[in-house]
Amino acid sequence: MNLRARAGWAVVPTVLSLLVGVSAAAAGTTPAAREPQYDLLIRRGHVIDPKNGTDALRDVAVKDGKIAKVAERIDAREAERTVDASGKYVTPGLIDLHAHLFTGPEGAYADGFQSVAPDGFTFRSGVTTAVDTGSAGASNFAQFKKNVIDRSKTRVLAFLNIVGKGMAGGDFEQDLNDMQAGPAAEVALQYPEIVVGIKTAHYEGPEWDAVERSVEAGEKADIPVMVDFGANRPERPLAQLLTEKLRPGDIYSHAYSGNRGELGADGKLNPGLHAGRERGVLFDVGHGGGSFAWEVAVPAMKERFQPDTISTDLHITSMNGGMKDMANVMSKFLALGMPLKDVVAASTWRPAQAIGHEELGHLSVGAPADLSVFTLEKGRFGFVDSFGFRIDGKQKLLCELTVRGGEVVWDLNGRAAQVWKPGSGQGDGEH
Repeated sequence: MNLRARAGWAVVPTVLSLLVGVSAAAAGTTPAAREPQYDLLIRRGHVIDPKNGTDALRDVAVKDGKIAKVAERIDAREAERTVDASGKYVTPGLIDLHAHLFTGPEGAYADGFQSVAPDGFTFRSGVTTAVDTGSAGASNFAQFKKNVIDRSKTRVLAFLNIVGKGMAGGDFEQDLNDMQAGPAAEVALQYPEIVVGIKTAHYEGPEWDAVERSVEAGEKADIPVMVDFGANRPERPLAQLLTEKLRPGDIYSHAYSGNRGELGADGKLNPGLHAGRERGVLFDVGHGGGSFAWEVAVPAMKERFQPDTISTDLHITSMNGGMKDMANVMSKFLALGMPLKDVVAASTWRPAQAIGHEELGHLSVGAPADLSVFTLEKGRFGFVDSFGFRIDGKQKLLCELTVRGGEVVWDLNGRAAQVWKPGSGQGDGEH
């Protein structure tokens, strides 16, 4: 066949295709649209994912509540819904390692009004996992699970208080007879997916019993211990706690409080903190209403003593005081000179490691689709410690969007919402 004949023959399939297309249009049909491959696509954001060493512009796709793909570019046509995160930072969902969430009618943190309902204060600051630290003990953990954990969209985990009644306040938390390692370990072993550690807090006596029984329970259940060291007693020096009593992987909270000898008279950190870190003890912020002081944090950062984990110690007093929320506490460490990638690591992957839930805190394919989108605002911002003192910073994190298990649960500026136009209707949302 000569060239002219072949050229003529090539026209025939093209004409046939055009005729088929015309026929389909005349019949009122269109070729089948491609089914979306992903439920949600967050595009053009600067992803910081410390576990995977990612600190670059990436697209993140979600399918069936899991991370489906992370790549430099993912076609928006492959997603049912897209979010433009240009100029924003995308991180794994934050893990607040220290909060009080056992709400109820009583007067303290255990089944009390000092605690807060998690969903009201987590998602709006990028937190998808919150760890209650000792509000409940072995005697009332089942109530806490039923009333709060099982009813929350936030993933709620727990450190179980060595005190059976938990943080019931006053004399209840000083009762050595109610601090029993056996019952605490038994409950922890009964709920291994929820109970991530043992907590001792607020004990004011001279004895080591509260700490030692917590460690015993931790050993029985093979989980870490978190310590709020209570009163500053000469019989229980901080250095001895950190170098003799606690094990590698145990957690000292309120590390920058100054309430228990963290700072010496010479203006330098207690050497016990450095020795504890060398031993493998982890140091948590636990900001709270009275547990974070610039007087300690500033010299600590000069000594390069960064926190292993950043947390809020969320409760009604702290959230209305200097602490405010997780994003605010993270911003304080930016103001102290901590690099953003380290701040994110201390709020995601490191707490996940600390509590033995390494399926969390990262954006690996197959991981739960918990992630947050932040604006890093530039300007002049005041940050207040627990004692009413302010320092100024030039950067502040603001949570734009939070995704929990693939569902958008906080959307400050409607970035995931459909744009309304006349005739769009009212939709089928909740009222």
